[in-house]
Amino acid sequence: MNIKVGFTENPRELVISAQDNRDELIRTINEGLRSGEGFLELTDSKGHTYFINSGDIAYVEVGSESRPAVGFGGA
Repeated sequence: MNIKVGFTENPRELVISAQDNRDELIRTINEGLRSGEGFLELTDSKGHTYFINSGDIAYVEVGSESRPAVGFGGA
């Protein structure tokens, strides 16, 4: 699932592909953003860890766990 992080003074987004449980990710993001100070720590599916300044985050979008269907549907 993808996590998109938007920043207050930067038009670009940070997109992280994660394999963690969606509920655990949302809990981690809530805890990291609640204080507004410090850093939000996220780890992607390849094991890279990102430390993001909580004060610079405008929004966080957490995608769904399900994968989209690929191909053509037909009967």
